[in-house]
Amino acid sequence: MSKRVGIVGAGVTPFKGTWREKTFYELAQMATREAVKDARIEIRDVDAAFYGIYNDIFERTAIPEHAIHGLLGMQNKFGIRITTGGATGAYTMSAAHAYLAAGRFKTALVLGVEKATDCFDFSSMSATPEVIKSIGWSGDSFFEQPIGWSASDSYAEVVLGYMDEHPGDLKPEITARISAQLSQQVRGNTYAQRQFDQVTPEEVMNSRLVVYPFKELEICVYSEGAAALILAEEETAEAISGNTGIPVIWITGVGEANEHSFAGKNQKDMSRIMSDYYASHRAYEMAGIKEPTKSIDIVELHDAFVHQLEMSMAEFGLVPLGKADSLIEDGLMMPGGRYLVNPCGGLIYCGHAVGASNIMSAWSARNELIRRDLKTALVHGTGSTIAQYTACMVFEHG
Repeated sequence: MSKRVGIVGAGVTPFKGTWREKTFYELAQMATREAVKDARIEIRDVDAAFYGIYNDIFERTAIPEHAIHGLLGMQNKFGIRITTGGATGAYTMSAAHAYLAAGRFKTALVLGVEKATDCFDFSSMSATPEVIKSIGWSGDSFFEQPIGWSASDSYAEVVLGYMDEHPGDLKPEITARISAQLSQQVRGNTYAQRQFDQVTPEEVMNSRLVVYPFKELEICVYSEGAAALILAEEETAEAISGNTGIPVIWITGVGEANEHSFAGKNQKDMSRIMSDYYASHRAYEMAGIKEPTKSIDIVELHDAFVHQLEMSMAEFGLVPLGKADSLIEDGLMMPGGRYLVNPCGGLIYCGHAVGASNIMSAWSARNELIRRDLKTALVHGTGSTIAQYTACMVFEHG
């Protein structure tokens, strides 16, 4: 019989465009220190480490976890690294959950860290071209990468496919209002890269076009930072909670799915993010959720692009396909609405330190469940070409 697993500690570093004064070793140590402090345990009490680090080229090393394992005090213990594109953090949490539920360990560190702008282009004296090129190596390196594939045009393919199927949805004025709302929500997140970068819907609509239909203020930002969780099996989690006085946030559902990487018959449906659909519904099934619209209170989702945020909410079954604009038109994610969506500001305003991003989302979901005394959250990570990979988790308070 599998064991219940819960979150008993969490910590994040500030997310920044560039951490010039810190290496990724130091960022990893900072987040880990905060997580074990939050759980009121010592690092020696942690049985295993699960590292979410997306991109070797960002970190300038092929095995970036090998150095931080000992520096964190985890020498001679289990350690494994996960990399699944933008879904790295979510898959890392999923892996840790599986080991704990199986009884292999009593406690685990889940750590995500990324140092994207160490990846520098000296011809332009800017990080951006090299970062984009490095992400390009995540795609099809034989055909797409040599002709300039990028994450933005990859996601745009899926969004345009959806818009062909549902031409009245994802209206520019709605995506602009969502971005503006996220910019207001981030004001309360002192760790966010863009905490004081509030924008109006008009400013969003008038920002420059990057790849149709994405405007500059509808896109996540490159970030550097780290986020960490302490997970524990039931008996240990309850003992830690009794010591800290902080409720355990239980992981009651987990689901994953990886789609085909090429479009076509029996391959990738370009009008859907089926990985989001399958992963979320598998998580619901495990958690015993039959009506997500009545059960989910908080959604911390991977919003690489606002349009994809809307599509993901539809794939989760929280709004109808083809009517994702109801998030704003029916007030579902407006202040006081049915869903609290990305209260941390999401990846667009808090930041997207890839391996750490979904773990940061979990940190935020845990905080909000406890602070607002709400019951259930859905945490989501997606990534790779054309939104190919997804992992989802259901968190429950109490």
